[in-house]
Amino acid sequence: MGSVRSKAVAAGLVLAVAGGVAAWQLLPVGGEQHGAIRVGTTDVVSALDPAGAYDAGSWALYSNVYQSLLTIKPGSDTPVPDAASSCAFVGQKLTAYRCELRSDLTFAGGRQVTAEDVKFSFDRIKQINSDQGPAPLFNTLESVKAEGRTVTFALSAPDATFPFKIATGAASIVDKERYPAKALREDGKADGTGPFTLTGYKARTTAELKPNPAYRGQARPANASVTVRYFKDSAQLDQAWRDHQIEVAHRDMPPAVLAGLNPGLKDTRYQTSGGTEARHIVFNVRPGSTVQKPAVRQAVAAALDRSKIATDVHKGTVTPLYSLVPAGIAGHSTPFFDTYPAPNGTTARKLLADAGVATPVSVTLGVNTRGPNLAEAEEIKRQLESTGLFQLKIKAVEAWEDFQKAYAAGEFDAYTIGWIADFPDADNFLAPLVGKDSSMNNGFSDKAVDDLIARTQSFQNRAEAATDFRELQRVVSQQIPMLPIWQKKDYVLSREAVTGLQYLSDGTGVWRLWELNWL
Repeated sequence: MGSVRSKAVAAGLVLAVAGGVAAWQLLPVGGEQHGAIRVGTTDVVSALDPAGAYDAGSWALYSNVYQSLLTIKPGSDTPVPDAASSCAFVGQKLTAYRCELRSDLTFAGGRQVTAEDVKFSFDRIKQINSDQGPAPLFNTLESVKAEGRTVTFALSAPDATFPFKIATGAASIVDKERYPAKALREDGKADGTGPFTLTGYKARTTAELKPNPAYRGQARPANASVTVRYFKDSAQLDQAWRDHQIEVAHRDMPPAVLAGLNPGLKDTRYQTSGGTEARHIVFNVRPGSTVQKPAVRQAVAAALDRSKIATDVHKGTVTPLYSLVPAGIAGHSTPFFDTYPAPNGTTARKLLADAGVATPVSVTLGVNTRGPNLAEAEEIKRQLESTGLFQLKIKAVEAWEDFQKAYAAGEFDAYTIGWIADFPDADNFLAPLVGKDSSMNNGFSDKAVDDLIARTQSFQNRAEAATDFRELQRVVSQQIPMLPIWQKKDYVLSREAVTGLQYLSDGTGVWRLWELNWL
């Protein structure tokens, strides 16, 4: 989820706060009298309608405008009720899940939320099945039944991760009287029950949020209005920060700025949290693509120097990644390092020769120009072409929505993309990426992979899935539908006048703007 989605916290990941902890401990004086807090980000919104987006920028806004049945509290990795008063599996088979809806919820227009609204919200995701939407996340959802204030989900297979899925932006509850059942809503408005109401929106520019006095749920009431400002790249975000046009900056400041953060900076508070944002090269394995043959993808894996990308492009703010499941998440292993421990052009050449692949292989590499992505693509091009085995053409796309449509349509042989997980479980780094009808839209499908994913979802005790997670990653590392490059911590900056920053983003996929306030 900018990036497609990834933000996960697991046992062993600890919130790390630097630069001015004492100021965060001051009590906020509150409020609206100081005006809106301006928050800057490069994670733009691709759709205000939850049925049409599966990306970080959209879901960040959903966290504040909409409500899901469950949510994840700061510092936790366990879903708890939000729009629901209670939720639980029915029986021991993990194929039926039931929630009781709170009785005190109202939409922005004043109408009471019903169980039929919840059913409608899920049904339309499956019905619309948008290429950029979250339908792949609900691949086990067979049907939804509403009776009174009870909502029952019937699953096609055991899915212990289902509670996590309905704690995400994908499960945002919408007003059935204001959203079409078979098409996306496109009037630039949003009707939800979240901590804020959306009072103004200009695509790729601003979102105006005002505290919602009718909100009822897990979050604390919002005290200050927030203006989210969207920037097309890191340089613009950095300039706005230096010009004091924003009070908070989150995703993504330039690598050089992040590398230079220190407690002595004037009027600057910052924090880092989590460490599981990941970036990958996704390969288009459809017929006609130059990377359709596994040997070509394996040769790329053998030649890629992740450490040089981390050092030269990202100034040490990222860590090389050799697994789809990042370090710090239960189920992590290093199959790509085990097979390709160091960049080796000789190995890459042999892989291609043994498969009868003529060189140089021409590859069109798609890249969204947000942040340092273009510089990263240039380094990948330099590395691969230096072997004499590849010839890369970089196709840069500025608008995130256009980039999503382009890779879904198969316009690239390969493309780079970030992943910010929807919930803190290894499943979310695998099922939506390499499972059947994945959100990567790269044409990859493999029965052995799908069978392993189904097995991992059948364990309610998630530790019991560890062996299958390791085997699943091993299988993926042989076929390489996508190649991990790095993982990264989450950086947030704020001015001294703002409090609550330590709660804004802790890696659980929730953007807690309601925690921000003026000191």
